[in-house]
Amino acid sequence: MFYQESNINILHGYTDKSIQEKFFLAKHGNIPFEDKSASIKVDFLWYPEVNGSMRQHIKSWTEAAMAKPHIIVAGAATWSIKIHNGSNEALAQYKINITSIAPLLEKLAKSSDVYWVLQDPVYEDMLSESRKMITNEKIDAYNEAAVRILNSSSRNSKAKVKVFSVSKLIAQETIMKSSDGLHLPESSRETNAMILMNVYCNKILKPIDGSCCQPQPPLTLIQKLAFCFFTLSIIGYLIINLIHRNNYRKNKSCTDLENGEEKKPAISTPTVSTLEMLLHSFCKLGLIMTYFYLCDRANLFMKENKFYTHSSFFIPIIYILVLGVFYTENTKETKVLNREQTDEWKGWMQLVILIYHISGASTFLPVYMHIRVLVAAYLFQTGYGHFSYFWIKGDFGVYRVCQVLFRLNFLVVVLCIVMDRPYQFYYFVPLVTIWFMIIYVTLAVWPQIVQKKANGNCFWHFGLLLKLICLLICIYFLSYSQGAFEKIFSFWPLSKCFELNGNVYEWWFRWKLDRYVVFHGMLFAFIYLALQKHQVLSEGKGDPLFSNRVSNVLLFISVVCFLTYSVWASSCKNKTDCNELHPSVSVVQILAFILIRNIPGYVRSVYSSFFAWFGKISLELFICQYHIWLAADTKGILVLIPGYPVLNVMVSTFIFVCVAHEISQITNDLAQIVVPKDNPALLKRLLCIAGFFSGLLLFSAIQDQSRH
Repeated sequence: MFYQESNINILHGYTDKSIQEKFFLAKHGNIPFEDKSASIKVDFLWYPEVNGSMRQHIKSWTEAAMAKPHIIVAGAATWSIKIHNGSNEALAQYKINITSIAPLLEKLAKSSDVYWVLQDPVYEDMLSESRKMITNEKIDAYNEAAVRILNSSSRNSKAKVKVFSVSKLIAQETIMKSSDGLHLPESSRETNAMILMNVYCNKILKPIDGSCCQPQPPLTLIQKLAFCFFTLSIIGYLIINLIHRNNYRKNKSCTDLENGEEKKPAISTPTVSTLEMLLHSFCKLGLIMTYFYLCDRANLFMKENKFYTHSSFFIPIIYILVLGVFYTENTKETKVLNREQTDEWKGWMQLVILIYHISGASTFLPVYMHIRVLVAAYLFQTGYGHFSYFWIKGDFGVYRVCQVLFRLNFLVVVLCIVMDRPYQFYYFVPLVTIWFMIIYVTLAVWPQIVQKKANGNCFWHFGLLLKLICLLICIYFLSYSQGAFEKIFSFWPLSKCFELNGNVYEWWFRWKLDRYVVFHGMLFAFIYLALQKHQVLSEGKGDPLFSNRVSNVLLFISVVCFLTYSVWASSCKNKTDCNELHPSVSVVQILAFILIRNIPGYVRSVYSSFFAWFGKISLELFICQYHIWLAADTKGILVLIPGYPVLNVMVSTFIFVCVAHEISQITNDLAQIVVPKDNPALLKRLLCIAGFFSGLLLFSAIQDQSRH
């Protein structure tokens, strides 16, 4: 419902034009509008002055039993200034009339959204003679009176009439483009209409790119419990730390009563107990999680949209590549995919993915396809690394499994609690977790075939290949049977982990997109370790991996395959079609890169310490970007310093990287405490963890029930 004069009438006209294209605006009269198919009814009521007529109509709503409007937009001033020739008596009467309708508007504001639109400034030089009395000085006086009087009697902040002042701010910048000095140009009307619609609709629809107009989401029960836990951890750590410091000071200087000499205690530094280390880790984590919440759940910081340009993606890529080459060092070992090399690989891939996300490059299909290969390469390393460990070590103990699962999932579980997000929202962690369990089950199930056993009899190699073939058949079956896949992950409690928006389609899509690459990584590890065992490879420092002729041929084929894939990806026209081919062809570029990186001995013997450092915290970087570097759940960019985009990115990036590094340290520290090597102690911890997740599921069920 709109109570307005002609200066705001245009705002109403454009609002309806946004809802339905055809709308014919009647001049100086009431305008009814209804769209039954959309259940929308809008009435424009011509009340150019705040007077008895306006008051009577508003009062009828407060007394009537009929449904009240969901939104009321009112405003008036310039008409009063004009017809009363800008007299002070008219301003005094305006104040009296505003005072009389203020309680009525506030009463309506308890059940409806009520907006009072401030009058826009005018361009006095363009006003016609009949409007010369409408000055900005008079308009400001009327606006000040309205703001001062409205809500003066209100005690409940939620029931206040909202002052819509943004139109005035927009008019100050655009009024010079007005055709008559009074009415705003069309672009300004459009902006005003969009803001008005966003203010009302965003709190209902909750669009991800409309956070500026949404109220802060209320804390859930689980979030409240989490913040209480972190608060108690901080208090507990401070108390224990204070006690230890006091005890240390008392023992630091003790005097011998017999000879009066000062004795030094046997231990000169205070010891750190397991409890203190645990509380210290939770203390730091609590402060970090508070920062996460403030960045992406509270309305404290602004967010901005992404706009892709080639320069915003490729210039940072070139910059980090130069930095990476500058920090080149010799590797400790020269084996294929040694630790330094895999850390380097993870590092530069993660940096490229971060630039891809912040630049919004997903809209550019060739870049999207290459980034998909990088994600596949991470999963390839998952298959390669875990297969190599189990094959060589033969360690299928519970300790190893718990260590890996804890390191992969700790941060995500905490974020699910603090940020009120489902586990599947952080899709990459569920993906690598499931694939780790698949690798473990494949190799741990009877018969357990490891390198030590296979060396005694070649038959075991065929047995392992048979296992891998069975795994491939299962993957193939699930990839072409969506129904079977959904049944596996749709029953409780797995559904709580893998559902997103009430179904597992997103999980199905993510799993299917890179369904073969982990198998490829396992197969590559098996072939490589077999060749290494039979001394087919030459992995000495500076030596080519094969003979010169074979090395040159393989290098040539690898470069051709690498470039061929890039050309194909760059020529992609349809994302869906390219995604269908991606699971089968991504391994080509991955293998080509591995051969190019490892065949020449001098290339295999060096690595970039710059990229390797980022590689060690790549998982934390990938997860943390969701909330403290990007924003609105990766759909926008966090703005810590408005108006200075370059400085903002520099500051937010520095904080983001520091936080990711600190979380990596916290995870490593807690892993040693939560997952002990002693089996009886580990069993107790597992029972505690099972109890924790049972409680979490219970509170989640209570929370879901209260929402419904």
